[in-house]
Amino acid sequence: MAVTPDDIRDAARRLSGHAVRTPLLESPRLNAQAGGRLLVKAECLQKTGSFKFRGAYNTLSSMDPDVRARGILTYSSGNHAQGVALAARMFGVPATIIMPSDAPDLKKRNTAEYGAELVLYDRFGESREALGERLIDERGLTLVKPYDQPSVIAGQGTAGIEIIEQCGETDASPDLLACPAGGGGLVTGVSLVMKEAFPDIAIHPAEPAGFDDWGRSLAAGARQSVDPDARSICDAILTPTPGEIPFAIGQRTLSSGVSVTDDEALAAMKTAFLELKLVAEPGGAVALAAFLSGKLPLEGRTAVAVVSGGNVDPAVFRQALAT
Repeated sequence: MAVTPDDIRDAARRLSGHAVRTPLLESPRLNAQAGGRLLVKAECLQKTGSFKFRGAYNTLSSMDPDVRARGILTYSSGNHAQGVALAARMFGVPATIIMPSDAPDLKKRNTAEYGAELVLYDRFGESREALGERLIDERGLTLVKPYDQPSVIAGQGTAGIEIIEQCGETDASPDLLACPAGGGGLVTGVSLVMKEAFPDIAIHPAEPAGFDDWGRSLAAGARQSVDPDARSICDAILTPTPGEIPFAIGQRTLSSGVSVTDDEALAAMKTAFLELKLVAEPGGAVALAAFLSGKLPLEGRTAVAVVSGGNVDPAVFRQALAT
């Protein structure tokens, strides 16, 4: 594979002292609601409000310093953007971020406040990759991909190392794990170390309804694409198809996909706030929603749900609390 568990352990050493060791939370009331033991990995409490800081920092820290100094470019709907922007600021290098114009205002503002230059585009009419290639050629920048890059996947996988350690601390042996999946860097990075520690665990990519490209791709044995007319409030994970490298990993490590509606994601956001005091964004809550909706029944088993991000606009959060 392009990424191995040893790569993830190396990334964990680079991130030590820089990334937050996010908690693995449990609530008796939530367990009763889900019908089993449900452990929630709160990556919404990571630096920049999502897991994306892990992959960004690991990538920049492993780059040649002279290359890094010339500047970094990435494209992102907001969470990877913020992770790269903060990592670039920590290393004192410029960052250019290509973001969709309809990204949440909170994510655009935070990215700019980390010191990055924002370049906005129409996600439904323009190619972010083509725009990125032009800027790389013009400025001599180095691309940090959102998910289709080994160093990024290895960094994201460090969340899985923490889950394994925390399961040991709570005497938990998980039967299944669900994780939000867009391009797939997080779910496949986590899966590599989780399958090593718990060989029989079933790991499910969770997606918004209409954006179930992971589920369909795993079933078909080849990458499938999303209908270009599909829409969802889960902006963080609205990728058109699984990443090439993540899918190659996921074919070996992942079980079936599961998709949830926007309303189910909003309901999970409300539950996360009321029961765990967590602020989750819609895309970050889809794995929790898969369990709470019964689409991944626990039936007395032990499961981990990854809440991957908490960068939600206040208006959407109010909508969730009103459900």
